[in-house]
Amino acid sequence: MNNRLSVPLYASLLSMALLTACTSGDPTTESQQTSQGQGTGQGQTAEGGNNSAGGGEEETDENAVIPYEASVLVDGLNVPWELVSVPDGRMFVTERPGTIRVIENGELASEPLIEFSAPFNEEGEGGLLGLAADPDFDNNGYLYAYHSYLEGGGDIANRVLRLKVSDGKATIDKELLSDIPGGVNHNGGRIKIGPDNLLYITTGERYEPELAQNEDSLGGKILRIGLDGSIPEDNPWPNSPVYSMGHRNAQGLAWNLDNGYLYATEHGQRNFDEINRIEAGENYGWPEVEGDDDKNGTYQAPLAHSGDETWAPSGVAFIKEGPWAGSLLAANLRGEQLLKITLSKDGTQVTQVEPIFKDEWGRIRNVTSGEDGKLYVLTNNRDGRGSPRDGDDQLIVLTPKP
Repeated sequence: MNNRLSVPLYASLLSMALLTACTSGDPTTESQQTSQGQGTGQGQTAEGGNNSAGGGEEETDENAVIPYEASVLVDGLNVPWELVSVPDGRMFVTERPGTIRVIENGELASEPLIEFSAPFNEEGEGGLLGLAADPDFDNNGYLYAYHSYLEGGGDIANRVLRLKVSDGKATIDKELLSDIPGGVNHNGGRIKIGPDNLLYITTGERYEPELAQNEDSLGGKILRIGLDGSIPEDNPWPNSPVYSMGHRNAQGLAWNLDNGYLYATEHGQRNFDEINRIEAGENYGWPEVEGDDDKNGTYQAPLAHSGDETWAPSGVAFIKEGPWAGSLLAANLRGEQLLKITLSKDGTQVTQVEPIFKDEWGRIRNVTSGEDGKLYVLTNNRDGRGSPRDGDDQLIVLTPKP
């Protein structure tokens, strides 16, 4: 797992026939360079240049057109962080200042589903972050939310709540997990329900790197709990929600349901942003190693990293159907783009990392793969680090071309 190769990832030359319907980070980790773990000793550029880890040279048509039509579904959002859909067709969007907004029939409702109050805290990168819908939402109305709050002494922490949705409003039903280390920055915040019907949670190390290597701390980890807050018996550490460790500030989770592989995105310190395949009980190295530093294979190597440049990756989606089926898409904040990540057939290697929609929409917080083959993209130009444009922040939908 320690054969990581660094090669330049040049700016994509793909033509962007996009966005006729709309106007034309993390301070860590800026242009594009990648390293492929478990490779064969041959790197690959964004254009498919040099030999890939999978074999022969690939050609890319410089005049190729992205196989999706882009349009703005909703605008005027206030730093949106997560988007989830439920079976009745509604979409719920978290806004970092503390509201869950409702989109129904393509329209943004004027009244929020819920607006959080004290001890809720929005400061820096904190606030209302991740959201997930229960697999049995139709019957139980449960949502799961991750947000920052102030403890009794005034310290910032994070917690996971179960919400109950009824009659167009949500109320707090139960606190599932609290006292997750928090701060002005590095709060993690992505939550997803896995194919095992358990809740996975990314956490940050609040600028205390040593937390990521401390098995007794919830900071700098990926956690795994039951939908009732219980600790699964088969978690790697007994009576602990910790599933993997050695993370700096992971903000994206996605599964390939065909093989069960879990992928995550992670912010590096100034560069060396990562795409990882997550395995139970593994240590991903922060702060002991970055990029290609680990020469002894002590830690789990990233599938790809940004080298000396910055992606600032947040949400990630595994594309289940449509023109890019089988690929990962990762949202980039500082990079102001999506990354299309091509995986090897067995899903254990990255064979190509290709920037798309570069500088089209500004900072991109999240990308979601819909059941209808559409892709949904959230911008974050109102987060204090971007330059807001007319209509920001936006929910952009990518519809496969016929």
